[in-house]
Amino acid sequence: ACNPPVGNLATGRTPVTTTTCGQNSTELYCFYPEHNLLHHISPGCGQPRCTKCNTNQPDNSHLPADMTDDFFTNPTSWWQSAQGVHREEIRLDFETEFYLTHVIAVFKSPRPAAMVLERSQDYGQTWRPYKYFSINCTATFGLQDDLIEEGSMCTSRYSDAVPCTRGEVIYRALSPANRIEDPYSPEAQDLLKLTNLRLLLLKRQECPCHSSGSVEKPQRFAHYAIYDLIIRGSCFCNGHAEECSVGFLREPGSCVGAVPGKCVCRHNTAGHHCEKCAPLYNDQPWKPGDGKTGAPNECRKCRCHNHAESCHFDLSVWLASGKRSGGVCDSCKHNTEGHRCQRCKPGFYRDRGKPLSSPEVCKPCACQPTGSVNTTFSSSWRCHPRTGFCYCKPGVAGPSCDRCLVGYWGFGENGCQPCDCARDCDQRTGTCLNGEPFFNIPIGGRIPDLVQTPTNESQEEWRWNDHEQGFSALRHPEKCVCKEKVLGSVSDFCQMKYAYVIKARILSAHDKGTHAEVVVKVKKVLKSGKVKIARSNRSIYPESWTNRGCTCPILNPGTDYLIAGQEDSRTGKLLVNMNSLVKPWKAYLGKQVSDILRTGCK
Repeated sequence: ACNPPVGNLATGRTPVTTTTCGQNSTELYCFYPEHNLLHHISPGCGQPRCTKCNTNQPDNSHLPADMTDDFFTNPTSWWQSAQGVHREEIRLDFETEFYLTHVIAVFKSPRPAAMVLERSQDYGQTWRPYKYFSINCTATFGLQDDLIEEGSMCTSRYSDAVPCTRGEVIYRALSPANRIEDPYSPEAQDLLKLTNLRLLLLKRQECPCHSSGSVEKPQRFAHYAIYDLIIRGSCFCNGHAEECSVGFLREPGSCVGAVPGKCVCRHNTAGHHCEKCAPLYNDQPWKPGDGKTGAPNECRKCRCHNHAESCHFDLSVWLASGKRSGGVCDSCKHNTEGHRCQRCKPGFYRDRGKPLSSPEVCKPCACQPTGSVNTTFSSSWRCHPRTGFCYCKPGVAGPSCDRCLVGYWGFGENGCQPCDCARDCDQRTGTCLNGEPFFNIPIGGRIPDLVQTPTNESQEEWRWNDHEQGFSALRHPEKCVCKEKVLGSVSDFCQMKYAYVIKARILSAHDKGTHAEVVVKVKKVLKSGKVKIARSNRSIYPESWTNRGCTCPILNPGTDYLIAGQEDSRTGKLLVNMNSLVKPWKAYLGKQVSDILRTGCK
């Protein structure tokens, strides 16, 4: 935590008073020379001196500014009130909030018999007392004297008429009665922070040496006069600055030497009093510096990946993260969006070859307008925000949706239509090209030689596309037709003597050349044989498939199935064939099979 230096807040600032000697016309006033009062050369107060005051005559003026001038340069300058006043107000208005440490007033006249020191924290709208001063606290204010009761709001310590000149009134904001451990806590701010300070002088008193037989008129001695008003304090920075700069002063040059009020903030904070976090540092709640432990309580930078210049703190985000991060980036640039500018805006996708902080990380979608759709499960996405692949109309393929799928033709506004053929057709005319054979491939067997297939078919067309990975049945199920096993009677089910029964989610399918392999996530094991089955990812092996990339029975990636099949205990493989039971998972179906396994198959 940082602490700015303490200075005289009154320097360079002019107090406002209710009256000033000679403000309306020249006044004659009398006083006893300071030398006589301090050194008692003659009995009594000695001979008085009388002179005149006039605010318009520099040599005879005693203005409010004389209280706050440099007391080393002008030790004998003073402010003086008009004659005969009992109640006088001296107010010092600050242009911003400051912290007060103590106040010293040096009187030229005898100190008041009663006065109050007050402060405002709302620029003079409301006032609260710091301290009452009186020669008799109980009689004047109804308060106990702090000489008797420590911590009382009133004191008689500075209200004696003696010394009759250069008597001091002192107030310390931090005293043994006001112990503050953390100077930036709410309690400390309530005590020390102020925007205005005023002294209410409520009752004059004469110097005891004044002789009643004075030849001069008594009213000519009836005034308040103050040599110096010193207000020690510092700019208010919440523990986040150790120096301040001029930032509030209205007229350049009018407040030379004044303690400035605008903090030079550190710890990634901002504001005139470092009362908030800097624009890009709102990832956690702002806190003042801890004056007790010295912890700076710095503001933390938001993770905007160089795509935003500011962020704001969001309480709901903070709580949802377990109070780890609450920053939400503002006005994300470079076609990004999200709390941390971490994803691309609709119509753009992320370039994986560039770091997330790159200005070119988001590239515009390059979708063929005829083959792509505008309405997807997220209606504002033109392409997938991670891959850039466009969302195609029915029967359309390609990252940009610019051509028909194999087995489709007639690229146009409505997409592509299926070939009316067993296999592929001409994509422009729809003319059939060949038929589609069906194979039963045993484990370890080989695909029949290519000479058995039409000569215009390449080996690549036999293999699944790397990007499809067995999605053929999902993307065009009308091309995958399998006669699959149904769940019949209990006796039919038991006669199949299935080695395993599981609930599994299909993750992906792969062409291994000699066989197909389907990766599943086993979610529940209803029955297992010699091959151990754990609730984890594993492979199952279809024994039947088509050269269109369709496993039989059909296993669509992303779908949960009830699968009952045989095993190869020698190789540890779970097999699926046309005698296997493969059904999309339903809770009632799982319960039905569980009941059969538990009671029916004995």
